[in-house]
Amino acid sequence: MKKIPYGISSFDKIKSENYYYVDKTKYIKLMEDMGSPYLFFLRPRRFGKSLFISMLEHYYDINGADQFERLFGDTYIGQNPTPLRNSYPVLRFNFSMVKTQGTIKQIKQGFCLHIWSEMHSFILKYKNRYFLD
Repeated sequence: MKKIPYGISSFDKIKSENYYYVDKTKYIKLMEDMGSPYLFFLRPRRFGKSLFISMLEHYYDINGADQFERLFGDTYIGQNPTPLRNSYPVLRFNFSMVKTQGTIKQIKQGFCLHIWSEMHSFILKYKNRYFLD
């Protein structure tokens, strides 16, 4: 029996640990066909935005090609992949991790630390593909 993924926003975890997943992958092709360089996901809280972004991250991540069948094999996009599948390095920011309490200086410091941390992770993740030792 599949589990309900309440509060889980990791696409990999949901697919790997037998959670119930409502397939939203058909929207990938629709988004690509829109041709817009900017998309905004304006939905209420707890409406699946983070999970959707996680799904997009796994779909487009160039380092995730070897995981494609495991994650997307039973989905719409797994049966109908687009040419952009697994073709980008993905840099993801989660600004909910930045504390907004304190002084302006503390908030700015937290924001900069988060950016630095994510950039550092990005470099480590793709160093074998793009960066020299």
